Amino acid sequence: MTTAPPAGSAPPRALPALLVPSPTSVPQPEPPPLPPVRRTPLVVSALLAVALTAYVWFTHGAKPGVLLVLGLGLGVALFHSRFGFTSAWRQLIAVGNGSGLRAHALLLGTTATLFALIIGTSTGLFGSQPAPSAGSLGVGLVVGSLLFAVGMQLGGACASGTLFAVGSGQTSVLLTLGGFIAGATLAAWQFDLWKDLPAWEPVVLSEHLGRFGSWAVTIAALLLVVVVTRRVQARRNPPPLGVVPSARTAAVRVIRGSWPLAVGALVLAVLGAGVLMVSGGAWGVTSAFSLWGSELVGALGGHPENWTWWRQAGNAEMLAGPVLADKTSLTDIGIMIGAAVAAAAGGTWALHRGIPWRTAVASVLGGLLMGIGARLAGGCNIGAYLAGIASGSLSGWVWGAVALAGTWIGLRLRPLFGLGNPKPGDGVC
Repeated sequence: MTTAPPAGSAPPRALPALLVPSPTSVPQPEPPPLPPVRRTPLVVSALLAVALTAYVWFTHGAKPGVLLVLGLGLGVALFHSRFGFTSAWRQLIAVGNGSGLRAHALLLGTTATLFALIIGTSTGLFGSQPAPSAGSLGVGLVVGSLLFAVGMQLGGACASGTLFAVGSGQTSVLLTLGGFIAGATLAAWQFDLWKDLPAWEPVVLSEHLGRFGSWAVTIAALLLVVVVTRRVQARRNPPPLGVVPSARTAAVRVIRGSWPLAVGALVLAVLGAGVLMVSGGAWGVTSAFSLWGSELVGALGGHPENWTWWRQAGNAEMLAGPVLADKTSLTDIGIMIGAAVAAAAGGTWALHRGIPWRTAVASVLGGLLMGIGARLAGGCNIGAYLAGIASGSLSGWVWGAVALAGTWIGLRLRPLFGLGNPKPGDGVC
């Protein structure tokens, strides 16, 4: 519970200053009781998870099978912790609640630590050679991350959030996913229009400061984020975060109910490190969207294999290979199914009907902007922001800083589509 301390009282001395809960304008409400398990969606999604894992494992091998299992785990963790990137930036910009961004810092710091250990010791599985994820610095990164951030606020979810929201039955976000795939495919088709935008070579801190120096600078910068967001929150005294149905005991909450953001951050970091060890590359999301859209274009008689995008090194093999052997497709599909299992177990899986037309337009438009932005920027909140910062790449920090600016723009566009923003007088944000 994060509440404003009583007048005249001091924070508990037993806790370091950074661990004392930041104040909020009112106490956080108690979570409502859990609804009953949604048995039919649970059985269907669990059987789908088992059947698809068995098929991938025996058809394409153990490595793709493990990646799908890791995706299932990511979906469970994302849903149970409701770990959001879109909401975290919105809450910080709109009312000054930095809880979500501090959870980002924990995820980034833990992932950076695991990446440094894995890459530094060359600890890979299935013959993989783990490597950092570094993006170039230039116009594409800035414009792309700005478009992506605006799209997040209109579409109502980020890349990972879109997947776990779709898995949990949120129909409006299914429209976001459709727009996302269309935008990523459009950007791949028109690669020649933007491939020569001014850009500079990636800057990876470990190449200048060594592995330990890169890690130390990253952790120090993340601690600064924690300090700054705590001071902003103390000054603005925002509403607390909203709560979701949850079990009363920790043992039951593992399977049903909500997880604290910190727990979600740690679990996601471990699973993301698993993706690095198994595949040799960081966890990503949006390259699969370009692949799925291009496969659809091919099925309809088009020839995406002739696009310059799919002639790039590595991309041609992705398009030519089976979708269920593609690393990013496997983790993306796993996230949706894992989230469906978690939502059904928690009793909250439901299809949402009666979407207002302005919300539907915002969802599709937001998805389009995110798809285009992700291609221009070389990734999304996962592949560019999380993987970049965890790898010690300056591009990840640029992506995050520009995304904050894009969030400010997106918040001012949301009312045009009938979408609300958190306000200081709200009971929760």
